[in-house]
Order: sequence, then structure tokens, then C-alpha cells
Amino acid sequence: MKNLFKILMAICILGFAYSANAQKVYACDSKYDADVKVYVADSKYDADLVVYKCSSKYDADGNDGLWFFVDSKYDADKKVFFVDSKYDADVIIYFASSKYDAQWRSNDKKHLFY
Repeated sequence: MKNLFKILMAICILGFAYSANAQKVYACDSKYDADVKVYVADSKYDADLVVYKCSSKYDADGNDGLWFFVDSKYDADKKVFFVDSKYDADVIIYFASSKYDAQWRSNDKKHLFY
């Protein structure tokens, strides 16, 4: 019985850890409030991350570029600020029209969204 309890606790902890990576994103008005500064590229080939905007927060899980924009910074996993220059950005993204295109093109900056 103790082993079953330990197994169930491990599953719950792992499930929580996985859901903590969900990409619920809030767009800040100030770069000082943001966790990550983001620039939107014109081409996916210039981007570090190809992002798809999900229509439901339940579709936006993992760190694979599936983002759901929330209305409150308190509901967000990450707060982003959109900058006008790619030189001011921490990450360069491209918004895709299909969720199947969402992916990291450069793993160097993947840690910024954990």
C-alpha cells in the first residue's frame, strides 16, 4: 500500500512539473515587467522560435512554441514584451499559421521559456 501511495505521488509531481511548462503568455506594456523581450521576424528562417497562437489554454503545453495569450499577467507562465528591433530582443519569433509549424529553430534560447 505504501508503494502504491509513493507511485501515485510521483505521478502527481511529474504531472505538475509537466503542466508548469505550459506556455500561457502575457504581453506586457513595459520591457521592465517582462521576463523575455521578443522580436517578431518576417520569415521563419530568421526566427529562433516559430510560434502558433492557440485558441485555448489547454492546447498550449510544453515548450514547443504553442502559445496562449492570457489577459492577466498573474495567469501567465511568461511575460513578454515585443520590441521594435531584433538587436534588443532576447528571442526572435515568427508567428505561424499552423500549429504543426511551431518549433524551436535554435535550442540556444530554449531555457528562457522554462
